[in-house]
Amino acid sequence: MTEKVFYRNALECKLGYKFKDPELLRQAVTHASLERSSWNVYERLEFLGDRVLGLVIAHKLLERFPKEREGDIARRYVQLVRREALANIAKEITFGDYLLVSDGEEASGARESHTILSDALEAAIGALYLDGGVEAASKFIHKYWEPLIEREIKPPLDAKTALQEWAQMKRYELPKYTVVSLAGPAHSPEFTIEVSLKNHKPRQGVGRSKRRAEQKAAELLLDDLKSGE
Repeated sequence: MTEKVFYRNALECKLGYKFKDPELLRQAVTHASLERSSWNVYERLEFLGDRVLGLVIAHKLLERFPKEREGDIARRYVQLVRREALANIAKEITFGDYLLVSDGEEASGARESHTILSDALEAAIGALYLDGGVEAASKFIHKYWEPLIEREIKPPLDAKTALQEWAQMKRYELPKYTVVSLAGPAHSPEFTIEVSLKNHKPRQGVGRSKRRAEQKAAELLLDDLKSGE
């Protein structure tokens, strides 16, 4: 395997922050395929970064939309922290160029993978928080997420409502939701729900409640519909 170059200075420019502990930044961009025997890869920082991003975005939304109800704020929030939003921002700053991945993963397109890009960007946010506190993380988040916040004048529809409206616009029958399975103990169930729509491949969503699983399934089917337009 060829040695991977860590472009620290260029990456710090992208993030707008100079790290006191550059090893944190290296950890944030190191994929498990490169260090399989080590825990020192980005998954741990991703766990933290996900929470930091959520906190900063929630705070920003409450400030920006002081008269909106919780449900509207929640729909905005979901759109801003979802995988696609993170991946799009990662692509905007060419974040994939700085990932440390194995030759095999690179050949399979890891640098363009929405999953890897979004996870690693969350890890970078976690690294910013650990090295520079909430101020460093917030500065980066505000810079790239504020345009997304301002773009949506009205709260986005939840996935189930958006899918229903799409079906009505196409004069289709309404989407049908079916419980595929229910697993786990009674106090912590896990639902798998399938949504089907005429002339389209069904999609399944998993969640701790039927509502969450339905929303996830609808979200996945909507992504399919948008990519096919």
